[in-house]
Amino acid sequence: MPEKMLEGIRSWVEIESPSLNADLVNRMADKVEADASAAGARVERIPGRDGCGDHVFVQSPWGEEDEKGILILSHYDTVHAEGTLTSVLPFRVEGDLAYGPGISDMKGGAYLAFAALRELIARGNRTPLPIRHLYVSDEEIGSLTSRARIEEEAKRAKYVLVTEPARDGGRCVTARKGTARFDITIHGRAAHAGSRHVHGRSAIKEMARQILDLENMTDYESGLTVNVGVVSGGTRPNVVAYECKAEVDMRVPNPAVAEAAVAKVLNLKPYDPDCTITVTGGLNRPPYEKLAGIADLFETARGLAATYGFQLDDVQTGGCSDGNFTASYAPTLDGLGVDGQGSSHSHSERLVVSTIPHRALLLERLMQTLS
Repeated sequence: MPEKMLEGIRSWVEIESPSLNADLVNRMADKVEADASAAGARVERIPGRDGCGDHVFVQSPWGEEDEKGILILSHYDTVHAEGTLTSVLPFRVEGDLAYGPGISDMKGGAYLAFAALRELIARGNRTPLPIRHLYVSDEEIGSLTSRARIEEEAKRAKYVLVTEPARDGGRCVTARKGTARFDITIHGRAAHAGSRHVHGRSAIKEMARQILDLENMTDYESGLTVNVGVVSGGTRPNVVAYECKAEVDMRVPNPAVAEAAVAKVLNLKPYDPDCTITVTGGLNRPPYEKLAGIADLFETARGLAATYGFQLDDVQTGGCSDGNFTASYAPTLDGLGVDGQGSSHSHSERLVVSTIPHRALLLERLMQTLS
């Protein structure tokens, strides 16, 4: 069973689909569309926009449009550049590990969910709830073109299952921090650094003071982190810098912390009154908290896993997924994909082959039993 499933995963992994190459992403969309159609599912191709590839929406043959169902969320874009497959990360199997670009994040999990629905259709095993599987093309770059459709489908879902890779030895994810992103631009006053230094107002100096304040917002106890990840400014060593720019990442544990922290960054004030600060950005993905409905859904999954002889634990993480968009609409269980040993986004991205059967079985049984 792992070998047959692995061949299917391989057929998806060997179609490179970097997020920003719409032509390559659409080759992956072609594959998903063809496979789902051949399985007997209803398939909708959603045209891409703004330079992104198409999304694919797959539905079980049963179920009414206005009926609450199970939404499965996957993405088939990857962070890996074109050519990765033929250079640093070819598909290969070494012992119990299979390697390839996007194999854990998240073509492996996306394929397992597809295969589960295919088997249910083939056996005529109608599930209590209709199955709707949305594959998006832009998750790795923020889901800007897919968010509206994700939220639209979440509103008519009773449950949401996300096929991001498992964490920490097979754990699923029951909470994720929210993410905010900001671009900060500071303008000062240019001057000759030798003869007119006193007349200058350094944008870099002002930014340095702001960076300290931003980084000091981090509070590990509450779960808030702020990272100034990119800084650029100035033109030459002998010129007082007129402009400095920074890019900031913020992770927030809950809506209350998010509201206060985002407001603070958007209202930064200069220390030097002769400098100006412009801040753009805000909350990109809302926090995904382990609320009662999510806890109940996890307990259901854990019980199913125990029935088939394996232990399922959960974890909360600072990384985001499209589950952040759905958790406020319907109970959402994430990290249901393959066990990738934390290798996502690396040149050693992999999955544990021997875990494929029980990961696939859990997805299939959730589809069969959730009602």
